[in-house]
Amino acid sequence: MGAGHAHKLYRHGHTPVHELPPHCKLAAVLCFVVAVVSTPREAVWAFALYAALLAAVAAVARISPGFLLKRLVIEVPFVAFALLMPFVVPGEQTELLGVSVSVPGLWGAWNVLAKGTLGVAASVILASTTELRALLLGLQRLRLPPLLVQIASFMIRYGDVISDELRRMSIARRSRGFEASGVRHWGVLAKTAGALFIRSYERGERVHLAMVSRGYTGTMPVIDEVTATRTQWAHAAALPVLALVVCLLGWTV
Repeated sequence: MGAGHAHKLYRHGHTPVHELPPHCKLAAVLCFVVAVVSTPREAVWAFALYAALLAAVAAVARISPGFLLKRLVIEVPFVAFALLMPFVVPGEQTELLGVSVSVPGLWGAWNVLAKGTLGVAASVILASTTELRALLLGLQRLRLPPLLVQIASFMIRYGDVISDELRRMSIARRSRGFEASGVRHWGVLAKTAGALFIRSYERGERVHLAMVSRGYTGTMPVIDEVTATRTQWAHAAALPVLALVVCLLGWTV
């Protein structure tokens, strides 16, 4: 899969969470999210327990609350959507802070915020304790279609390549005295985008030819075989199993 590839979310460490095999963590997060989504929205206490479980995992992984909260900013668009629901969803009305809002809309907003925030937090913890290369190996180990794994791998690597290319083009523009300050400069920015696309396409062709010349036939060689012991699976299963118990209690209590 190539050399190790770190990302901005990753926090280097040697905690029990970091040392779990990536496919164990991927399976655990997926099962946890399924349990959270399956929980009835009326079971407010259940979501508090889910948050406590994630807080415990973050503490074991030595991820600070500040770091986690900063990364949760990515869900701001969903928060904005949820805040509109009490005003646009029809149904029984109630008073909240002197404003008439929809009861079904309030429940819908709570449902989106609670489940979305927990899902994003679980994903941030996963990304903070697992390198991108390890995530790809984990997906491969979980028998995700090889073509999808390759697409994800190339996307991750070419994302950085294209970002670097765009940065160099931006430096070149500024060195020539160009500063985008209004609508009249949109034409220059559009030409930049077109040039970036052409350069990226040509680079991709060169890389593909180089891979074919080295024997690439459509599948990537597996350099590292990632395995997990029963103990590691048991440790990874602790989070989703506890979440499943909470989910079942949410439907019965």
